[in-house]
Amino acid sequence: MAALIPSASATGSGTMTLAGPSTNSNQTITIPDATGTMMVSGNMPACHVYLSADQSISSATLTKIAFDTKVYDTATCFNTSTNRFTPTVAGYYQVSCGMDVSNSSAAVTRTNLCIYKNGSQLFHGPDFNSAGTYSQNMSALVYCNGSTDYIESWGSITATGPRFTGGYGGIYTYFTATMVRGA
Repeated sequence: MAALIPSASATGSGTMTLAGPSTNSNQTITIPDATGTMMVSGNMPACHVYLSADQSISSATLTKIAFDTKVYDTATCFNTSTNRFTPTVAGYYQVSCGMDVSNSSAAVTRTNLCIYKNGSQLFHGPDFNSAGTYSQNMSALVYCNGSTDYIESWGSITATGPRFTGGYGGIYTYFTATMVRGA
């Protein structure tokens, strides 16, 4: 049998359900002495979005990637109209993005991928300056305040008729984010 005994000074209301162990041995739950929101897997925002069709862009111009298809978005934090991830829980997020490059006629001579936070460049990926560089990805740990901070992916391609490659179930141009730790 499991028991939970609240402190005499506990306030507020809510529901907590504990299931007894499937064995006859004792089990222990340790709650850290910390302030803030206790995270459980059900309330940690995570998303995976991708570009469903090629996105034409201007050559050598940093352009926001227009992710338009959600694979999942556990807390409805990714807006496909603004192409922004705005998490609703303050904490540290592992953000990953990738872009694949298409061009209409000439070889790609330069590619670049960046992570932006609140409209400013936060991380700048390697600037590839050689023909034949057709995909790029990057990952970073980013703090978000849980209300106004937002993350975007931007890229540039130097080529004739450059495009971010879309489709194929999101294996080429994608964005993922998941909460790693609360604030």
